[in-house]
Amino acid sequence: MSALYGTYARSELAFERGEGVRLFAQDGRRYLDFHSGIAVNALGHGDPHLVNALKAAAEKVWHTSNTFTIPEQERLGQRLVDATFADAVFFTNSGAEAVECAIKTARRYFYDKGEKDRYEIIAFTGSFHGRTLGTIAAGGNPSYLEGFGPPVEGFKHLKPGNLEAVAAAIGPRTCAILIEPVQGEGGVTAFPAEYMQGLRALCDAHGLLLVLDEVQCGYGRTGRFFAHEWSGITPDIMAVAKGIGGGFPLGACLATAEVAKSMVPGTHGSTYGGNPLASAVGNAVLDRILAPGFIAEVDRVGQLFAWHLRQLAQRFPQYVVETRGKGLLAGIKITPPVKDFVVRLRDDHQMLCIAAGDNVVRLIPPLVVTDADIEEAIGKLADAFTALDAEAAASGKAAG
Repeated sequence: MSALYGTYARSELAFERGEGVRLFAQDGRRYLDFHSGIAVNALGHGDPHLVNALKAAAEKVWHTSNTFTIPEQERLGQRLVDATFADAVFFTNSGAEAVECAIKTARRYFYDKGEKDRYEIIAFTGSFHGRTLGTIAAGGNPSYLEGFGPPVEGFKHLKPGNLEAVAAAIGPRTCAILIEPVQGEGGVTAFPAEYMQGLRALCDAHGLLLVLDEVQCGYGRTGRFFAHEWSGITPDIMAVAKGIGGGFPLGACLATAEVAKSMVPGTHGSTYGGNPLASAVGNAVLDRILAPGFIAEVDRVGQLFAWHLRQLAQRFPQYVVETRGKGLLAGIKITPPVKDFVVRLRDDHQMLCIAAGDNVVRLIPPLVVTDADIEEAIGKLADAFTALDAEAAASGKAAG
């Protein structure tokens, strides 16, 4: 019996090494990784630049504290500022912590302006913002809230897609709108540019802050550095994580100078966030992500992936309802139970992916995936659907 909390329905499958988009199990079997540790392993497994950066940093200082200056953190923060809308960065260990910081920053901004009653945030159904008490309240998913007492107050949830409903929900207590430009957990839903532009316009018209959760859809995954760039808008605050550390625990909350100035000493903190080891790895990831041509190649491969998925849908209309997502955050809504299909892909076809809401198979390969890897993945998906056909035919004969 495991000594661990039983919070995960774990497979017995265990991996001992990885290489690029491949993972190798302890029994030697090789798997195609379109799971990426839930969109974390942006550069795949065993990237030499990351490995060397980690080794070099480990021989220096692993951890001090944010009560001291951390040069690698300062450098990483400046590079993120230079590459985004932001003027200031707070480093965390995870996406949930980054979203928590974003929520606190939004509320503190209005508190400092003397508007102490403006703390309510409009969020959306189908979203996922983390597993802390604050972030499950922000997500609003009843199954995640159940059993943990009264939800943290100050969140109003709407079904996404209707700007008029958002406008009607804005009241005197509203301080911000919080949204994932591409929902991952909720069903791999990419929101149209017009909708994101409409949310930005509502924030501007009502003096609200636009807070984006790009924990899963950011860092090149959609074919732009951040997904909101497709709509031509900028947020006031943004939470990022997952790919930012390439597998090392790291997250960040980015904000404009006007908003960030309210977060003075004593308002927030983190023991580990942005420590020397994490920041060194974060800088190594950024070296690769911002290298000339890298994100453009992700965009190209993402478009190729989308084309192949559409062809797959045409080939198996009895199983594929629709294709979703953006770039290398892709999904297919299917008719068979998604959790069973994900297990089938893993056990019978040695392909790793993950289930999402609305019976969607979430496909999130490392950003270094190649055309050949994409074609192999499509082949495995096709083989899985073909096997379903064969089983259905055999069952029909048996019944007859």
